[in-house]
Amino acid sequence: MKISDDIHNYYEKLVAQHFTALKLEESYDEEFIADLVCVVLNQLPTRYIRHEVDMAFYLPASERFEMENNVKVAVAKALEFMKEHN
Repeated sequence: MKISDDIHNYYEKLVAQHFTALKLEESYDEEFIADLVCVVLNQLPTRYIRHEVDMAFYLPASERFEMENNVKVAVAKALEFMKEHN
């Protein structure tokens, strides 16, 4: 069985959006960002989806807010960790 290329963890998108909002790529190099992504995603649960539209249609606003908040907390913790261990 081959796992489809269009299956992905929805948190990856949320993390990317938050990185963009914080403009982290302007402050850190690619190696730091790649490590930071790993540290952040390892703190978060997985939420696999095939189509973005499924999340937009079926995800309650309260759950979306909670997921976004989880990302913010995970990014803050990961940044602190990475700065201490870099």
